[in-house]
Parts: sequence; structure tokens; C-alpha cells
Amino acid sequence: MAADTPLSDRLDDDDYPAYTMGRAAEMLGTTPGFLRAIGEARLITPLRSEGGHRRYSRYQLRIAARARELVDRGTPIEAACRIIILEDQLEEAQRINAEYRRAANAASESPDPGSS
Repeated sequence: MAADTPLSDRLDDDDYPAYTMGRAAEMLGTTPGFLRAIGEARLITPLRSEGGHRRYSRYQLRIAARARELVDRGTPIEAACRIIILEDQLEEAQRINAEYRRAANAASESPDPGSS
């Protein structure tokens, strides 16, 4: 999103990196080390400020919160990250399958123009 985008639009954007590492950790009730660890596991990749500081979006915080829930239940952090990545891949595959099914159903329901 461009720097000349109005502030209200940026704050409504789930992908806008509005939160510092300290603020994100505070909101999640965790430590900056936890955020670094899930970044190293490639669950989320924070954007960097001009000064090189990590910045997190609301979307990334929701993913981090999912990881924290799993870790709090005793799942090792690397496994928690992998589980979330696989869940997201499965959800995307199911969404694509549903689209293909809808398209196939629509094609089979429409009359064949060459059958007259």
C-alpha cells in the first residue's frame, strides 16, 4: 500500500504492518523471542521498517495467535508452525476444489449448443 494512502485505509488493511515486535508480543501475551521463532520457522515473515525493525500486520498476529494456542497446549513450536502451514494449504486446496466442482456443475447443467 502506498505511503500516500490515507491513514484510515491503512489501519483498515489486515496486511498493513502496523505493530512493532514489542506491541505484537504484548498483544499476544508472548515474548519477542516467540515471534522471532515463528519467523525463523517461516510461519510469518514480518515486514521491516526503514530502520530494519520487524513490523507485523493484524493478519500475521492472527496466525501467531494460532501458533501460540498450539504451543500453549504442548506442541513444539516447529510442529505448531508446520501444522498451521498445512492447515492453510489444505483450506486453499479445498477452496480450489470447490471452485472446480462449481465450474464443472455449471458446465454440465448448461445445454450443449451443438446438440440441436
